[in-house]
Amino acid sequence: MTSRRRTEHESRRRRRILERGTYREHLRIERILTQETTGGFVLLGATVLALVLANSPLAPAYFGVRDAHLGFDVGSFHLNLSIGHWAADGLLAIFFFLAGLELKMEFTVGDLRSPGKALVPVVAAAGGVAVPAVIFTVINVFGPPGALTGWAIPAATDIAFALAVLALLGSHLPSAVRTFLLTLAIVDDLIAILIIAIFYSSDLHLLYLVLAIVPIAAYRLLATRAESLFRISYGAAWFLLLPLGAITWALFLNSGVHATIAGVVLAFMVPVRSRTRLGAKYSLAETFEHRFRPLSSGIAVPVFAFFSAGVAVGGASGLLEAWESSVAIGVVVGLVCGKILGIVGSTFLVTRLQRANLDPDVRWMDLVGMAALAGIGFTVSLLVSELSFEASDPMHDHAKVGVLTASVLAAVVGAVILLPRDRHYKRIAEREAADADADGVPDVFGGDAEEPSDQRP
Repeated sequence: MTSRRRTEHESRRRRRILERGTYREHLRIERILTQETTGGFVLLGATVLALVLANSPLAPAYFGVRDAHLGFDVGSFHLNLSIGHWAADGLLAIFFFLAGLELKMEFTVGDLRSPGKALVPVVAAAGGVAVPAVIFTVINVFGPPGALTGWAIPAATDIAFALAVLALLGSHLPSAVRTFLLTLAIVDDLIAILIIAIFYSSDLHLLYLVLAIVPIAAYRLLATRAESLFRISYGAAWFLLLPLGAITWALFLNSGVHATIAGVVLAFMVPVRSRTRLGAKYSLAETFEHRFRPLSSGIAVPVFAFFSAGVAVGGASGLLEAWESSVAIGVVVGLVCGKILGIVGSTFLVTRLQRANLDPDVRWMDLVGMAALAGIGFTVSLLVSELSFEASDPMHDHAKVGVLTASVLAAVVGAVILLPRDRHYKRIAEREAADADADGVPDVFGGDAEEPSDQRP
């Protein structure tokens, strides 16, 4: 490689690194990817265990625990919920709190604060939500009465599951592919939050929402004025902020707005830019994200999955019956095909019509494989299934079977596409690391070595 060509090669590499944002932002995203990937494996274990129990002689005990009620009512103020309901509305509020923190950080100090960088993943996420919803609607327009209420089920992407599968399939894929999937899933979460808040809220009691302003304001005041205390002391947040969060959650639960939205609202009250004497290296939002993400990915989401994914399919005949229902078909086609069409199609359009730039390390075939993994719509899809249909309605179980089936198929399609891509990138990495003359410098930087091709198929 000549000196001039070597300089150009290094310049291209540095320019790509700079285009991805600061090193600190890169490290933060890498940490999230690692934690979500680990959480995905825990989530998978909880799901398999739930399915085994729900279809075994222990099924009566499993469903008995899930449907057992805990809590109390005070007049019309309702806090007597089944254990499954506590998991869906209570524990998932932690998941949505983390999603809210991530959204605020990304749009305030992260890569999404730049309109140029945000445009492609935002449009891709919007397409990945809209196309599956349209597909489900078209398939169910002449389906059973009430089937259309599940239109949003195939719209969501499960961050933890998708990243866990990506970690298994693509250890040599460019980090830009994983970052794009994470960013897309974050925006997808925002859209899912808006859908739940707007379309799956009913019988609004505005008085409770007005009353919720008081603990929310107190939460904001404490989080801002006592930021140093919460960053230093683990217990302070539990003793001071948790009671305010619990009150806000209970008021949202009784207001008619889905209780998990309280987690998002409270997350938006947490400061993202640090103004304390401890310095600006880590904000309170980053501190809380670091502390509570293991609680979300390791406990809250797996417990929700354990109580939500347990569907008694009724053997082979019951499974076939579920697969033949228009609801399950709409969910499967929406997640497996709709995500690919929506994400890849919208990305293609925005890069052609708006001249927006896709990260140069992300090739179109990589994008197709990543879009296939985005069809793993587990956690939020199961939640929307529960919000769409009553537990006694057969469509409730059909929708969940569709979600589980689609998630498996999406992982298989992603594997078929990404495994050859991973081998391709592994060969490139091996060529670039080769040091035949053992001089400590890779041969690609040697004076007599041929420059490796920078063109990827």
